[in-house]
Amino acid sequence: MDQFLLIAAAHFLALLSPGPDFFLVARTSANAGWRVASGACLGIALANGAFICAAFTGVSILRDGSALFIALQLAGCAYLLYIGQLFLRHAGRSSLTQAGASTTASGWLASLGMGFASGVLNPKNALFYASLASLVAASPAWLKLVYGSWMFTAVLAWDLLVALVIGNQRVLRRFGEVLPWLERASGVLLMLLAGAMLMRLALG
Repeated sequence: MDQFLLIAAAHFLALLSPGPDFFLVARTSANAGWRVASGACLGIALANGAFICAAFTGVSILRDGSALFIALQLAGCAYLLYIGQLFLRHAGRSSLTQAGASTTASGWLASLGMGFASGVLNPKNALFYASLASLVAASPAWLKLVYGSWMFTAVLAWDLLVALVIGNQRVLRRFGEVLPWLERASGVLLMLLAGAMLMRLALG
C-alpha cells in the first residue's frame, strides 16, 4: 500500500505540471469544445499507456542514451516546435462562442491523433515512466497491471477534467480576452522547451 501511495502521488504531481499535453487539450477544448477535446484526452492516455507497458516490461527504447530514445527525443522536439508555431499562428482566432457547437467524427479522430502524437513524442513521459518502473521492478505482474491501469485512468480523467472546465462556455466567456495571450505564451513555452531539449542533446 505504501508503494502504491508513493507511485500514485508522484504520478498525480506530474499530471499537475503543465506540459505539451495540457496545452493541447486546453486549446482544443477552447477552440472546438470538450467533446472534440475528449479525443485528444484519449489519445494522450493511450500514448501514456504505451509508455507504461514499455517501461514495466523493460523495453530498452526507454533507456536514456539509447539510439531509439535519442530519435524519440528529436522527433519530440520537432513536434513541440510544430505545435508551438501553430499556437502562435492561430492565437486569438478561437471561436469561443461557438465552441463545441458541431462535433464531427473526423474532428474527434483528428483530435485523437494529435493527442496520441503529443503523448508519444513527449520524452518527459518516457523518462517519467522509466523512472517509476525501477520502483516496481520486483513487483508481481498483477500488481504492475494495477499500477498501469491506475495511471492510465488518472491521465484520462485529469485531461477530461481540464477539457470540461476549459470547454465550459461560462469559463470561456470570462477568459476570452486573455485566451490569445495564453495561446501565445503556450506557443513560446513549447518552443523554448524544444530548444532546451535540443541543447541538452547537443551538450550530452
